Amino acid sequence: MSLDVPAPGARPDLATLTGVRSGKGSYYRAYVRSDERTQRAVRAMDSISRALVRTVEGPRGLLEEVVRAAAAHLEAEWTLLAVSDGHLPGARPRFLACSGTPDGSGLQVVDDETQLPAFVRRELGAVRAGHATRTADDGRWVRVPMSLEGRHIGALVGLHGLPVEPEPGDLSVLRILANQAAVSLHTSEQYHAGLALHRRAQLLVDEAQAQRRDLEARTAELRHAEQRLLVAHQRELVDTERHRIARELHDSVTQFVLSAGMAVEVARGEAAALGVEQVAAPLSTAKDLTREAVDQLRRAIYALHRPHSDTVATLPELLHELTAHHRPHLAVQIRVEGQVSELPADADHELARAVGEALFNIVNHAGATRAVVRIRYRPDQLRVTVADDGCGDPAELARMLRLERGTTADGRHRGLANIEARVADLGGTLAFRRARLGGVRVELTVPLPIVGRGSSLISDLVGAAPPREEPS
Repeated sequence: MSLDVPAPGARPDLATLTGVRSGKGSYYRAYVRSDERTQRAVRAMDSISRALVRTVEGPRGLLEEVVRAAAAHLEAEWTLLAVSDGHLPGARPRFLACSGTPDGSGLQVVDDETQLPAFVRRELGAVRAGHATRTADDGRWVRVPMSLEGRHIGALVGLHGLPVEPEPGDLSVLRILANQAAVSLHTSEQYHAGLALHRRAQLLVDEAQAQRRDLEARTAELRHAEQRLLVAHQRELVDTERHRIARELHDSVTQFVLSAGMAVEVARGEAAALGVEQVAAPLSTAKDLTREAVDQLRRAIYALHRPHSDTVATLPELLHELTAHHRPHLAVQIRVEGQVSELPADADHELARAVGEALFNIVNHAGATRAVVRIRYRPDQLRVTVADDGCGDPAELARMLRLERGTTADGRHRGLANIEARVADLGGTLAFRRARLGGVRVELTVPLPIVGRGSSLISDLVGAAPPREEPS
């Protein structure tokens, strides 16, 4: 075709009016055929645009629109879209085929290779082998490659039903469809790879959290074991000192008390022989006291020789062990309120010794048959009370404590002063109240945490040991 400009004065004809002149007998059929192909291309692009916005359906919806649009554009009996072997291994589906009538009606998409006829399976094998362009013996098959970043990754194939061979414009439309399918498959593969990486990362996070929890548990076990080792070391030192004291008591103090008792007995016999009754009676009392002193010394030596249980670590456990020595003479109950918290080892022992002193006073002076030791743990303080059903008087005990504070080492028993001194070393206080059982309630109140402590037997014995680590 060419454009002609009419000469001046010439009569216009149809070619002049339209500006189109064809060398063919009729150019109208070519125009109609070109317009039909253009309309098919527009419909193909329209179907692809509709598929592109359906992102929730994944790549399959777009691929089905591609094979349907290609089938309609080529009026194909069969249309095939497939990925070559070795490319996009994670892309799914690997191929789609569309069957229909030559006029494009009744299109059906399949992805089962067994439903394909032999000649279609042959084309599928050629695409999988990497044959992206048609050969001379392909007949009516049209094949355009799917390209991605300059690589042929598959092909779009159609058995066209057009009356003439597809023109370059038709092949351009098919390449657009094929490349859009390639991009969709690549995006799908990247998406699934991202999902796999996300799942793997989540598994790694879960494993890391499990390992963190396991490490925290093992760290807690190691800290607990460290605390146990420290307590065991402290008790080893304490037991060594206890055994030394027991030997001293047995080899020296007990022997002197026995000698004193024998001397008192001899003096009592001589006084009775001389008839001095006013001397014999006090000597008899002195004999009983020496006998009681020897008995107490033997109990103390037995208690000092008895090893501590390795499981004793808290104040309630220490008190359970301590009260076992008094239960033959006194029914003792131990009650614990609140969450038991660990105290420095010397604080546990100092409080246990103070409670032991209070129980000793109850057994020997109060005439009680029952006692209740109550331990109350609070966030800011620890209170230990020892109540009995004896005949003691809180006011009398307070007066005796004031007297004991002012006395020197004259041989008198200073049990109340010793209790107060032990509690004061921990920053606490001592008080006496009337107990609900009818006797006296001794209250030991210590602030928590314990920040300052005076010198004590336990702290002196373990001074060389490593510092106790407070729980975090």
